[in-house]
Amino acid sequence: MSTKNIVLIGFMGVGKGALARELVRCDASLYALDTDDMIESLTNTRIKKIFATAGEAAFRALEQKTADWLAHNVTNAVISTGGGFYKVNNINSIGTVVYLKADFEWILQRILNAPNAKKKLKKRPLFQDIEKAKSLFSERFEAYEKVADIVIDISEHDTRRIAADLLAQLNQQ
Repeated sequence: MSTKNIVLIGFMGVGKGALARELVRCDASLYALDTDDMIESLTNTRIKKIFATAGEAAFRALEQKTADWLAHNVTNAVISTGGGFYKVNNINSIGTVVYLKADFEWILQRILNAPNAKKKLKKRPLFQDIEKAKSLFSERFEAYEKVADIVIDISEHDTRRIAADLLAQLNQQ
């Protein structure tokens, strides 16, 4: 594996964080970062509160600041991103962009069937309005594919298999 990063993108709740943790378990030379966690650490504020008090534009500016820092300072990382991170203008300079693709119903069922479903739903207030969530999913679907270097349909396999297959694919590059 090169020193290039792996940038996981996809709709909220698709499993970017879970795959990042599995990739790190499979390859000890990697470490996992989460852009939302980085933004919360930078601002000492929860994402939900940033949206509520400063608005989406301010949050997107923080995503761009995070992307700029990642591109210049980080190697050997698996970076799980927020659902809208694909919009940063330098995403492909951060690393290999991997789109975790699944249909909306699969993502919704994944969240609803999680052992901590109430917590996951609370963290993702958009899923409390299913029609809004579906609309946002439809808006982003093609955009994810356009910025991705690799597209993986994650609804077909378990996280372990996806991680092993992705690492094998990346090692062939």
